[in-house]
Amino acid sequence: MEPAEYQLMDAAEDGMWWYRALHAQALGALEAARPAGTAPWGGLLDAGCGTGGFLARLRQARPDIPATGLEYMPEAAARARAKAGLPVAVGTVNALPFADASFGALISLDVLSHAAVEPDRALAEMFRVLRPGGLLLVNLPAFEWLHSAHDLRVHNARRFTAGTARALLAGAGFQAIRPRYWNALLLPLMVVQRKLLARAPDNRSDVAPFPPWLNRSLWAMTALERRLMVGGLPFPAGGSVLATALRP
Repeated sequence: MEPAEYQLMDAAEDGMWWYRALHAQALGALEAARPAGTAPWGGLLDAGCGTGGFLARLRQARPDIPATGLEYMPEAAARARAKAGLPVAVGTVNALPFADASFGALISLDVLSHAAVEPDRALAEMFRVLRPGGLLLVNLPAFEWLHSAHDLRVHNARRFTAGTARALLAGAGFQAIRPRYWNALLLPLMVVQRKLLARAPDNRSDVAPFPPWLNRSLWAMTALERRLMVGGLPFPAGGSVLATALRP
């Protein structure tokens, strides 16, 4: 992303409905993937942590999980360190600056879609730094037909389906792969916004201040969706694909 987009992220990720929903999905999936009665995932890496929003939420929700971040932009890495109070290395997911089997869990949110990332190479690195039995959790933007000005602004080069996400992770050697769609209830609004109202290539990204009433309403929709998902309701489509997998 451009420095301006990092600044927007830094300002928005604490309160904007999208980041709150993404982080809640990731925290829920992290907990659900841990076998009952076992210790928390040890040594977690947030690969492509941006300005540190998820790391800060993780530290607040699960201070017992030791976590580290990695970010390509030095300015964003510095902001992430300050925001989360956790170590953040500067580097690329294409060549992770960590030893083999360093982490029990690795989270990467909307990173494999980035134009500067080579997905096969990045996943090979993620496999390498995870311990056997370690958890991989990735979030990916869904459906190529949803590509829009937002993707151009944040440098998304690719979007995924649950099937292509599964195949990508399986090709990297991961097992027990579980992809699922989310941000499903708001998908119709996303289509209207990105393909009709803001379809011109020079439109801004969706990372922007929202009126408080709208921000609260969108957050409430994502909270309702999470409750439905916890209750066992699957969604056949959504704006994002969240996938978990294990390193054998």
